[in-house]
Amino acid sequence: MTTTSPSSIPDQKKVGMVSLGCPKALVDSERILTRLRADGYAMSPDYAGADVVLVNTCGFLDSAKEESLQAIGEAIAENGRVIVTGCMGEEADAIRAAHPQVLAVTGAHQYEQVVDAVHTFAPPSQGPFVDLIPQPDVKLTPRHYSYLKISEGCNHSCAFCIIPDLRGKLASRRVDAVLREAEKLVAAGTKELLVISQDTSAYGVDTRHEARDWKGREVRAHMTDLARELGGLRTADGAPPWVRLHYVYPYPHVDQVIPLMAEGLLTPYLDIPFQHAAPSVLKRMKRPANEAKVLERLKNWREIRPDIAIRSSFVVGFPGETEDDFRYLLDWLEEAQLDRVGGFRFEPVEGAQANALPDQVPEAIKEERYARLMEVTERISTAKLQAKIGRNLKVIIDEVGAPDEDGDIGATGRSQADAPEIDGQVFLRDVGPDVAPGDILDATIEDADAHDLFGVPNSAAR
Repeated sequence: MTTTSPSSIPDQKKVGMVSLGCPKALVDSERILTRLRADGYAMSPDYAGADVVLVNTCGFLDSAKEESLQAIGEAIAENGRVIVTGCMGEEADAIRAAHPQVLAVTGAHQYEQVVDAVHTFAPPSQGPFVDLIPQPDVKLTPRHYSYLKISEGCNHSCAFCIIPDLRGKLASRRVDAVLREAEKLVAAGTKELLVISQDTSAYGVDTRHEARDWKGREVRAHMTDLARELGGLRTADGAPPWVRLHYVYPYPHVDQVIPLMAEGLLTPYLDIPFQHAAPSVLKRMKRPANEAKVLERLKNWREIRPDIAIRSSFVVGFPGETEDDFRYLLDWLEEAQLDRVGGFRFEPVEGAQANALPDQVPEAIKEERYARLMEVTERISTAKLQAKIGRNLKVIIDEVGAPDEDGDIGATGRSQADAPEIDGQVFLRDVGPDVAPGDILDATIEDADAHDLFGVPNSAAR
């Protein structure tokens, strides 16, 4: 029998990755790299060391498409061997027109096609014995938090959106597969699970909420069932992970997850894409116009879990939006008192229904309304954060700094009201030398600004 000596094993082929867009695309990138590593590829941290570079694009807005094209151009200039995937991959002709040198183009979550393209243009060089070595999944986020994607696609037909065209109709994952992945992530050190999809509230609608066996009991593919099971997981030190729900449309059954927050099974946080509040604008957007009922539900949610944090995003300058519509939105926000708000100026998206609507809003008016929206939401945020001064909050550590000239160490983290990348941060002074990313500390809040909190671990308070 002929054997392969270690000295004769060729160097691994290396793959570089540029991942653009939303957390859902980041999960796609992780899955692609996990598959490639299982096939014997190594990951390259830079262009120079890569045999091929993957660019996972975003194609939701024209500005995102331009960013994607720029990233492709940079990868071509730095490396020359580029495979394109992701949402903008649906527009292969536009990509090849701008960058004819690309090796291959595939669409969103087309994992098999991406892997096949890499095999074609950078064939794996490892021997069969090396390829059989088990490899852990690739993570592109810090070890202590992970995105958990529960479905693909969306059944909505919002006038400003082309996601169903890019990613298809709702396709929910099996609930036992989701729970198995979550359990594996927590066992590997994840302390915060960020549940994502295009429409988390609709999870399981396409499968009629099919039940599966999990740990000897049946669990439905339903947001509330999934949330309860995720809240039952435990980290290595016996604590429940933070479970944070994103992209939650305010369907009636969302009311059922608030008691789970009161029980401590879910992080008291909801990311709800309201988009607007004026009924006439919501109708043109083809979104539910139930803004008054939402205000009543927000009040009820806060009675059940007073510290629940609600984040949302709003579009200004949608075609036909009048000054009265915009004032309605501002008044609604004053009453809703949302904790975190993102604002966007309406931007036409190729293929979206909204492009053909009459009464397009001039860019100057969009800018003026955006500034007013940010002024109102910043004032609300400032008041809410000021009210947290003197309180004790749990803070998950994301980064620990080096000691200063006095030997004091600072750290950056987040409270339960803050999701990574999109919300505020908590800056702590005088953390201990043994504090590491992923630790969850009790801290006293000493100060605040419009977006962030400042404090000290309770063990260091003086």
